[in-house]
Amino acid sequence: MHKMKQQLQRERNRLLYAIDRLLDGPMIFLGFVWLVLLIVDLIWGLSKTLDYISITIWILFIIDFIVKFILAPAKLDYVRKNWLTAISLIIPALRVFRIFRFLRVLRSLRGLRLVRIVSSLNRSMKSLSATMKRRAFGYVVLLSLVVTFTGAAGMYAIEQPAPGFDSYGMALWWTAMRVTTAGSEYSPTTPEGRGLAFLITLFGFAIFGYVTATLATFFIGRDAEEKNAPVAGASDVAELRKEIALLTRTINEMKDKLA
Repeated sequence: MHKMKQQLQRERNRLLYAIDRLLDGPMIFLGFVWLVLLIVDLIWGLSKTLDYISITIWILFIIDFIVKFILAPAKLDYVRKNWLTAISLIIPALRVFRIFRFLRVLRSLRGLRLVRIVSSLNRSMKSLSATMKRRAFGYVVLLSLVVTFTGAAGMYAIEQPAPGFDSYGMALWWTAMRVTTAGSEYSPTTPEGRGLAFLITLFGFAIFGYVTATLATFFIGRDAEEKNAPVAGASDVAELRKEIALLTRTINEMKDKLA
């Protein structure tokens, strides 16, 4: 019985892996389209056609999530790892079931916009990570652009018409300054706006540290390539290893002769 259960789990894992590989490309593409539609919705609102496209993508995401949830051997662990994804799939229901007045009221709350922005950004981060794979620096640059443009749309939707956020261009400038840790003279006035600004600032500090370390590593590596550099480069280390190996061989040969 125990062996049959283990065999069933292995089969589920294989099927889940196969489905994940099959749907990986389409889901990544739809994730980027979903993010673009979110930005358009926050800034200008969606037309009927774009709204239908958004709902269709949302339904496809739900199907993908349900199938993977059913196949996942440890369902609780799967939900824990994808709780933000689950939230991002629940919130668009407020757009679909507009016939209920209380849902329309909930949909107007800024807090839901903040949750929607964060959860959608989480999905986009996963899509970017799957696309870029080992290109770490390229991933960070693209992710910074995604966070800047999406964060600006969120700040504009939440804070307008407050000074500094009365247009998307101004919100984009403010967000870019936050991401680069330069700061701005304007500050958000709503609790949701402050929460989003705090997340953007945290991201900016993290990225600033990563970029600084990457640039330092690059320049140290360039400096180490020069012969007169104070820092030992890879070629110097390789040459030193050769000399140590030669010295060790010579000592061993002398020992053999003396023996």
